[in-house]
Amino acid sequence: MRVAHPEALPIWGGTDVMVELNFARKRPEALLDLTRVGELARWSEHDGWFRIGAGVTYTRVIDELGPQLPGLALASRTVGSPQIRNRGTIGGNLGSASPAGDALPPLYAAGAEVELASASGSRRVPVDEFVAGPKRTALAPDELIAAVWVPAASGPQQFAKVGTRNAMVIAVCSFALDLGTGRTCIGSAGPTPLRAHEAEAFLAGAEPGAAAAARFGELVAAAASPIDDVRGTAAYRRHALGVLARRTLTWAWEERACV
Repeated sequence: MRVAHPEALPIWGGTDVMVELNFARKRPEALLDLTRVGELARWSEHDGWFRIGAGVTYTRVIDELGPQLPGLALASRTVGSPQIRNRGTIGGNLGSASPAGDALPPLYAAGAEVELASASGSRRVPVDEFVAGPKRTALAPDELIAAVWVPAASGPQQFAKVGTRNAMVIAVCSFALDLGTGRTCIGSAGPTPLRAHEAEAFLAGAEPGAAAAARFGELVAAAASPIDDVRGTAAYRRHALGVLARRTLTWAWEERACV
């Protein structure tokens, strides 16, 4: 199917694709309707990993995988309206490769891998290698996103974002934290989602407390590479990321203390 029509643009929910078409940003020769490929709409568990088909919607992640993948579920709750969450998919967010994609930071923080399939076989690529740049991925011309593999949460996970209003908004910036892996990810403040490596190193030896949370926030803000655009200034993004990092770490510590 894909190999016969490499120029075709894959579509499932269309929440990103149709925007591109409506604003004439793309004019593909054909659309490749994936909604009839039932396997893409399934998820399964394998040795502590969850294989989430590219057609699994945000709503299903929230309803069916919330306890196992709380970070991804938190991010999914912030996506658009209920109608968009019912149609939009994790695979579509990966394929769009937007730095502001809400699903990407928790996938980076969890250490997820993207399964790519073609007529000749399949391969798995770490998500931070799959996203090559704004709207650029590691997909070969004959490949499709089949699924994303996400390890089950081994500790508290958090996600938060700032937008120009409270709901149905593209992130000005976002932040994900996985206390189990010790990994972080910054969204919408660089050409791709960004790990805050110095913040992660600090976190490995930090004791819970306000001073440590504040320092963690400073290190996260310093790791960002924001720009000024219509949604916010670079300075605002850095400030907001410091606040988000401090808050999410505090929430994660509180959650761990209650277990």
